[in-house]
Amino acid sequence: MTKRLLLLLVFICSYQFTNAQDKEVRNLDIELSNYQYPYTVHSLSLHIQEQALKMRYMDVKPDYYKGETIVLMHGKNFNGAYWETTINALTKEGFRVIVPDQIGFGKSSKPTHFQYSFQQLAQNTKTLLDTLKIDKATILGHSMGGMLATRFALMYPEVTEKLVLENPIGLEDWKVKVPYKSVEWWYQNELKMNLKGIKKYQLENYYANKWKPEYDQWVNLLAGWTLNSDYETIAWNAALTYDMIFTQPVCYEFENVTSQTLLIIGVRDRTALGKPLVSDTVRKTMGLYNELGKKTQKNIPNAELVELENIGHLPHIEDFEGFIKPLIQFLKK
Repeated sequence: MTKRLLLLLVFICSYQFTNAQDKEVRNLDIELSNYQYPYTVHSLSLHIQEQALKMRYMDVKPDYYKGETIVLMHGKNFNGAYWETTINALTKEGFRVIVPDQIGFGKSSKPTHFQYSFQQLAQNTKTLLDTLKIDKATILGHSMGGMLATRFALMYPEVTEKLVLENPIGLEDWKVKVPYKSVEWWYQNELKMNLKGIKKYQLENYYANKWKPEYDQWVNLLAGWTLNSDYETIAWNAALTYDMIFTQPVCYEFENVTSQTLLIIGVRDRTALGKPLVSDTVRKTMGLYNELGKKTQKNIPNAELVELENIGHLPHIEDFEGFIKPLIQFLKK
């Protein structure tokens, strides 16, 4: 076989694989009305920043409710749907589970103008809990949700019974290493997103180049949005939330957290905002969760640390048993 023919066959196989993946991706509308969540989705009306918005959420009650509630906060590239196995496990243990999609994410409203802050999102979540007449809850946040969960615990310590942070971003302040980029820059970056780019990012940053078929659904969900005519609005909200993450660090306030805290850290994780914008030397110092978990445990009073070896950014997806066992043990203390 000639080298030219071999290259042609490789190209054809690669094209067929990519084309097959593209066919799996369907156009998803701006509020995911054509995407089914694992449980019934409810809606909370909010009037904030001079506009009417909808905050969608799941409220899953166990057969035998023991009076304890846990709130699950999603990451930036996800929504409430990826908590399905966690919801199932927690309700079997008697916990009521509240899973909001924050404004700008999932099935919730995507405003054309909004001043995003973790304080605003925390306040929205508090409004939801007040509406449901929930006085106390464990607050669990993953990735960006970890930053939000921390802000919630700082703002509402009387409500936060316990705090759980699963591979939270923001354990370091990226502003000191990464040059600032405007919202417009993030917006243009988001407009370039497609299936191939989304999968490449998650493959390299979340899963250390080890892909499993069950990860496809979370890539396809994001890629489905890029096919929608409202994608510009979705991309604009994504840009605004990038700016929120970059400019509103919580790592300097960990010492003020009063809630009993559990850190669940996949130590292979290397997620950090702005890596492509810095030199190779600087990049190697960012997102070192094998170090950041220990450092954060020392900074948060009454914090416990569970490190999961050879696990990346999504323990509850990549190693569910390793994630759920210490979580339930912590909740039952």
